[in-house]
Amino acid sequence: MFVDTAINKLNAIVMNQLKSISAILGVVLLASCGVSKKKYAELQGNFNEVQQQYNDLNKKLIGTQSELSNAKTRITSLDEAIARERANAAELQAALNKCLNASSQGNVNISKLVDEINSSNKYIKELIAAKNKSDSLNMVLTNNLTRSLSREEMSDVDVQVLKGVVYISLSDNMLYKSGSYEISDKASATLGKIAKIITDYKDYEVLVEGNTDNVPIKMANIRNNWDLSALRASSVVQSLQNNYGVDPKRLTAGGRGEYNPIAGNDTAAGKTKNRRTQIIITPKLDQFMDLIGKSAEKPQN
Repeated sequence: MFVDTAINKLNAIVMNQLKSISAILGVVLLASCGVSKKKYAELQGNFNEVQQQYNDLNKKLIGTQSELSNAKTRITSLDEAIARERANAAELQAALNKCLNASSQGNVNISKLVDEINSSNKYIKELIAAKNKSDSLNMVLTNNLTRSLSREEMSDVDVQVLKGVVYISLSDNMLYKSGSYEISDKASATLGKIAKIITDYKDYEVLVEGNTDNVPIKMANIRNNWDLSALRASSVVQSLQNNYGVDPKRLTAGGRGEYNPIAGNDTAAGKTKNRRTQIIITPKLDQFMDLIGKSAEKPQN
């Protein structure tokens, strides 16, 4: 608008100058009709001055028109830039709204996750407490058993606690008659002490496993080491039940044959170690399953 106004003013000035030129031309004509040379020279000077002003104004007009064209081009570019920025602003606003919605949903999810983590931590603490209790009972059981055994008996009995489980290994030389699965007389006292510990700790399961060396065996009623290991374990279980009153529901018998060695079978000493019967005392599995079940039954937030 400013440029257009300036151009209009310049046009008005040019028109006025043209009018002046016309008047001067008229005077010149009059001069040719009898005006003095002095007056004519004055008029000619005025004409030249007006002509110069006209030329200057015309140049300014041309320059102003060029500036106007450039200004219009810049205005068009600015309008396009403004349109682009408005579009970008709209996209950013939409993205911000989406983020705010997602953040609101995320806060809900985080709160739920925190509740689940707290619940899991509580459950883990319960499991740790149960395990610590089990470990403590295992140590008491082990100490009571080892204190009850004589020095001579301890040479044939090995008691260990591994990963929350009590392992009582009995040598075959003490436990069975030679080349048989029948319990020897001298094993009765040792089995009686073990049976008392088992009876005192009623919340424990008892697994009896028979193990042999790799020497093949074949008898009328024993086909191989699988049979021998299973029969020996069965003999111990039946002795605990029939002679010492251990609840048979807590007892399990199994044979491992020659396939669970604890030493090499290439020496006599190694074979002696492998010929063993293990009484494995473990907490009842259903105690831990009950704990897991209680956790699973907790309402989820």
